[in-house]
Amino acid sequence: MFRKLLKEQFGIEAEDTIRIGKYDACRKQGHLYLLVPAGHTDEEELDELDRMAEHLSNSGDRNISTFLKTKEGKQSIDWNDSRFCILVNRHTMSRKQNQFGRKLAKFHYRGRSISFPVKKTSRIGQWKQLWEQRLDQMEKVWNEMLFQKPENDFERMFLESFPYYMGLAENSIQYLVDTELDDEPGMADSGTVCHIRLTSSTWGDNYYMKNPFDWVFDHSSRDLAEWTREKYFRNIKTYQPELRRFLSEYQSVGGLSSFSWRLYYARLLFPLHYFETVESYYGADSEQQKLVLQERLQKYLWQSDDHERFLGGFFEFAEVPIKKLRIPLVNWIKS
Repeated sequence: MFRKLLKEQFGIEAEDTIRIGKYDACRKQGHLYLLVPAGHTDEEELDELDRMAEHLSNSGDRNISTFLKTKEGKQSIDWNDSRFCILVNRHTMSRKQNQFGRKLAKFHYRGRSISFPVKKTSRIGQWKQLWEQRLDQMEKVWNEMLFQKPENDFERMFLESFPYYMGLAENSIQYLVDTELDDEPGMADSGTVCHIRLTSSTWGDNYYMKNPFDWVFDHSSRDLAEWTREKYFRNIKTYQPELRRFLSEYQSVGGLSSFSWRLYYARLLFPLHYFETVESYYGADSEQQKLVLQERLQKYLWQSDDHERFLGGFFEFAEVPIKKLRIPLVNWIKS
């Protein structure tokens, strides 16, 4: 299907079709073409992602997937009653796991020199509003359930645990607000290209594939915090060496300001793992999905003491000079 589209609409005769992550892809003479559904992305957003990709590619990042334009110069194409974009990766390199922190720092450095206004994909200054919205929605659900008998183990765990996680979320929002009031952002705190959620597989498993559909425009600490969160929860006993190496590699390109460290910590404090599990449970279609999410919530609750120690000892672990940078601690969190 995809090969036919490439031939008919772009005159490209692909050699074979493969699957990369969740996308159909074709190869031709070392170039990789990805078919990406774009039905939920409006033209303004596509235009911003296209310009970001061009900027990063022109700034020297060889692993950016850029938009293949139609003959009319458009970023998307209507085909088989759906809208798609074709992304092309001209320098497919095997994905090596080394120096990821350094590569991410360079990616952020290039993204900071974007000179056009980014509006649609920007999340700069929006964390507080987005977190409050999420917290209010969940508190509403919790309040409605308070006077009913829980129907199952998940509901019982949610009812018992929510006040603790609400406290943690409120602390993260307060920490964020204090940071924005008390601290001054430096040059390296300007907005850059970040990821909706950076994990170890975001840049591809076998090839480097930096996909514009994974991006938002935000403060670089977003990526640092989300990568850290994933590493910690993937293995709470053995995350330390890899996280230490990541932070050291990232800072070899440029150190973090007090403002960056504080945003990084505010984001780590926000219990996204808990919110996502509860939200996913109430949006799940199948009993099987619900069972997986119930087990996940149970695991998080068992790990809550360890998680608190992780948050309490984070600045010391990351070797942040908190006195010199005047970084406040959250006193009730155990170190």
